Amino acid sequence: MIVAKSKKALGRGIGAILEDVEEAYRQDIEDKSNLIMEIELDEIVPNIYQPRTYFNETALLELSESIKKHGLLQPIIVVKKDDGYMLIAGERRLRASKMAGLSHIKAIVADIESENLRELALIENIQRENLNPIELAIAYHELIEQYNITHDELSEIIHKSRAQITNTLRLLNLTEKTKKLISENKISQGHAKILVGLTPKEEESVVNTIIGQKLSVRETEKIVKMIKGGNSTPLKEKKRSKKLKNIKILSERLKSYGFKCKEKSNQLIIEFDKEEEISDLLSMLDKR
Repeated sequence: MIVAKSKKALGRGIGAILEDVEEAYRQDIEDKSNLIMEIELDEIVPNIYQPRTYFNETALLELSESIKKHGLLQPIIVVKKDDGYMLIAGERRLRASKMAGLSHIKAIVADIESENLRELALIENIQRENLNPIELAIAYHELIEQYNITHDELSEIIHKSRAQITNTLRLLNLTEKTKKLISENKISQGHAKILVGLTPKEEESVVNTIIGQKLSVRETEKIVKMIKGGNSTPLKEKKRSKKLKNIKILSERLKSYGFKCKEKSNQLIIEFDKEEEISDLLSMLDKR
């Protein structure tokens, strides 16, 4: 929990609620704990703060079949809202239960204030659900922006490394087309993080190559290194050319004053036969 001046603290009770959830998950499915109750699916409305935007239909069908066979092993989390309930966490389980044709679902009814719904949904999803990298990046971004916290502070809250948080957030800099492909698992996070820093046109070209030729992360890394190296070469050559030109001009000018000069690589070498020549050169420089 963070309480800092000029920063909005994460809502009180989040830790306690998550502890209740952990306790409920550990209990036997037949345990009649008052933490868990059966709720009609039709009484539950979606969570408007749900960070997950993409649901794999095949995975949902597999989960649905598992629920038919074994029942729901982990209850969802809801809060009381009007005449029904609002889902806080467990949308995959809720969707799969509907696909399985169930009328009721096991749920934990959390008692929290409405202003804490966003943070609970984000934190609970980050900790429990397999969000795709883009959904995870969006969830991180929302928590950081909403509560004006640093990457280090978020790391302490969700128990993820700072590097993991920073690298995940960098994926938001990719184009919308690439982010969609990542969400659909057509490009892995390993591929995606290599693409950061390319121009949109370069990014699109590499993405098409990854998919078309089924490149590994290592192969993709080699291509991106070549692209980035190629981008810097013309600039370096331009600077080198300008430097050599300036050396040539300075050499010709010094020779016109009687100094002995020679150009070697990107250096200008001045030879002096007498100490007076050094004084003369210094005198010329002082006058400039």
